Amino acid sequence: MTQTWLTVDCDDFRHIPKHYGHPTRSKKPILSYDLSPEFKLGMQGFQNWLSTHENPVTLFVIADSLENSEFGAWLNNLITEYRDRITIGCHGLTHKSWSAWPENVEQFGKSITQAIQRISGFAGENFRPWFRAPAGYMAPWMVAPLADCGIIVDSSINDSILTRVKVGNGNTWQQVRAACQRVGLMQREWLTKWRLPVNGPALSIFPLSIIAHHAWRQLPPILAAGDLTKAVEHENSAITTVYWHILDHSRRRGRWRPPIAKSILNH
Repeated sequence: MTQTWLTVDCDDFRHIPKHYGHPTRSKKPILSYDLSPEFKLGMQGFQNWLSTHENPVTLFVIADSLENSEFGAWLNNLITEYRDRITIGCHGLTHKSWSAWPENVEQFGKSITQAIQRISGFAGENFRPWFRAPAGYMAPWMVAPLADCGIIVDSSINDSILTRVKVGNGNTWQQVRAACQRVGLMQREWLTKWRLPVNGPALSIFPLSIIAHHAWRQLPPILAAGDLTKAVEHENSAITTVYWHILDHSRRRGRWRPPIAKSILNH
């Protein structure tokens, strides 16, 4: 039976390619590590939503976010209050869009090693060696260093007609899959519909939002907390992976909720 894995990315505005980490898109850097008002509202909105059900959620955390004490305190409180429902994965050291830059295996490997050390040191037993490429920029050359760093699950493939550029010049998503198979790295691809993205920004960008909401209304049952780790890491488990952002929860004055049917939420 296919089940749904709920995942959330913890990027603030300073992390997104418009402001950081991309060789051509990053033109307006935000130098402050202070949390944006929208991100703070999203943090509260996410926690409010989390209190309305019993489903597990994986947060993909950027290591440099932990340098902000307010974010660190919030995440620590989240782990303490919802210990059995929260898992923490790695979303990079600084949210650099690696596949948009020239290949640099050594530097990438070092950054992931540092990120894992910081995040696992913070999250303890709630950390899992799961990775999501910042902004979905994932190239085949990134796979081997991830495996060398101890990553056992990758959730970066967004095989849609609008995201081909994110695999790097001349590459394909199939090459990323093949690279994962060669090193035994489990791949949990993002849900798509009609070869179009339905996660993250697609949830709020018209007309993709219409397709995305339709796809989410058809999600299979959500993984139970006790089954999450084993299922995500087991090659024979059929999993539908969806994701959104903490920042999404700042929409509608903090009342935004992911478009998940109430019938599959465990209350």
